[in-house]
Amino acid sequence: MPEAPTRSKFIVELIKPSHYDDDGYVIQWWRGFIPSNSLSALFGLVLDARDRHVLGANVDIDVHAYDETNRRLPIRKIIRRFQKNANRGLVMMVGVQTNQFARAMDVARELRAAGVPVAIGGFHVSGVVAMLPELTPELKDALDIGITLFAGEAEGRLADLLMAAHENRLAPSYNFMNDLPTLDGQPLPFLPIEYVKRYTANVGCFDAGRGCPYSCSFCTIINVQGRKSRHRTADDIEQIVRTAIAQGIKRFFITDDNFARNRNWESILDRIIDLRRREGIEIKLIMQVDTLCHKIPNFVEKAAAAGCSKVFFGLESINPESLKGASKGQNRITEYRKMLQAWKRAHVITYAGYILGFPTDTPESIARDIAIIQRELPIDILEFFVLTPLPGSKDHQNLYNRGVWMDPDVNKYDAEHVCTAHPMMTAEEWQGIYEKAWRLYYSPRHIETLIRRAVAWGMPTGGTASMIFNFYGSYAFEGVHPLQSGLIRRKSRTQRRPGLPQENILSFTIRRVREMFSTYVPALALLAKIELARRRIRKDPASKHYTDIAISKLDDDLAGDGLELFQATESAREFAKQARERLEKERRRQTESARVA
Repeated sequence: MPEAPTRSKFIVELIKPSHYDDDGYVIQWWRGFIPSNSLSALFGLVLDARDRHVLGANVDIDVHAYDETNRRLPIRKIIRRFQKNANRGLVMMVGVQTNQFARAMDVARELRAAGVPVAIGGFHVSGVVAMLPELTPELKDALDIGITLFAGEAEGRLADLLMAAHENRLAPSYNFMNDLPTLDGQPLPFLPIEYVKRYTANVGCFDAGRGCPYSCSFCTIINVQGRKSRHRTADDIEQIVRTAIAQGIKRFFITDDNFARNRNWESILDRIIDLRRREGIEIKLIMQVDTLCHKIPNFVEKAAAAGCSKVFFGLESINPESLKGASKGQNRITEYRKMLQAWKRAHVITYAGYILGFPTDTPESIARDIAIIQRELPIDILEFFVLTPLPGSKDHQNLYNRGVWMDPDVNKYDAEHVCTAHPMMTAEEWQGIYEKAWRLYYSPRHIETLIRRAVAWGMPTGGTASMIFNFYGSYAFEGVHPLQSGLIRRKSRTQRRPGLPQENILSFTIRRVREMFSTYVPALALLAKIELARRRIRKDPASKHYTDIAISKLDDDLAGDGLELFQATESAREFAKQARERLEKERRRQTESARVA
């Protein structure tokens, strides 16, 4: 009787690294807020490779996943696992952003010292390869210690990468930036429930498409994922959703940079609407869109019917000059109120990104603009970003080519730290107004205003209050941006950035207890104040009839021209004037057409 073929194992470890805080400690939480689509996409691809036996019928692929933002990396355990398997396998650092690259390298150094094969991919590697004539110093350092760099997307390439690792012939680098794959028929994103449970509210995620047709100079999406959008089908999305629902996951973050420009948006939403109505599945969605999405017939209405409870858009600025300078012409300040009110009528919570540090910005102009937004735009949640020249963006490429100084510490490129000079502000002023902006917008008075508006629109106030606390509290008490925040900070004494001293157990423990006390006592006090205000406002009969400038109806003839939004700057006045002239011209054309008819 012939002897059975010997089976072997190939280990795949997928790691989404975190990054270091200002004290050099890894930012990590008991539960994370934002799920990682890169981790889900790569996990799905590895499962497909395993099921197809791409390494041979007798080779079993053993896959594990780690999002370092919500769990400590078991580096020693990973090394032991590889050593027991004669180092047959591959550790893949997935979706590594610029601010995460320093942490990724520190983990990789430890793995490489033990002979473990490591590959790093994601936006930093892909952005540098796409936009610069040569590799940056940190990427050269990676090559020097035998790390494989992967630029581009893994669909259609992962099997070859795994085979190369299995046969010990990994190349130093792979560049697929000029050959982005289609998404039709590709393996679908998937993450087992044991990993999803590490995010608050068991939120899953998927990308229905990649790429963006716009050309914002500060954006890396258009140069890493391309300006030609690629899409999954409604059948794909239904399969993703059904597979997740089978695990008990009903909340999803659609990670498309702009779902409104996904050509399959309507068929996708119709499919989800059908699941909700016919099968009674309470699906909830969070999506990102642009500021002109309300002009797409039925988009807002169908998004709400599909369970969209929160929508994000890049407001970026209310200064048309800043928007034009950043090549973000699709943002029209004369459409902001209409767009926001359309979402509020659909009972969807709105949150927007706002960038601080455009060339004409000053601390005074930023404070003025925040006050205008509070009074005149019905935004629920506003999150602030420091204008950052991220590798992969046109801004970074321009500064690089001109030899302008940019901070060499990639850990700081998190849109919270000043990384280059500004023509109107010192670094201290710029950083200072970023920190002040959170306090300005989330003043006690405006928090109550946001809750009153929710009641007036007939929306549940719990979601609004919760988001106010999470977004403002992340900055105010944890000192991090909400997008890298979570629930209950975990800080390990031994996980500190190399080069910084490791504290002794006693001093670290005492300091950490003090930190937790000074963080969570005032945080709970704020939570209590918000909740008391929410209950008081809900019980007040007058709240249902509350109105203010932001939620009042805007006349079609731009009678709102008198708003400070349209008067604050010369560029705003000119933009409003041009909008009014276009409207008058269109009205005359319609009148003439009606007369002739």
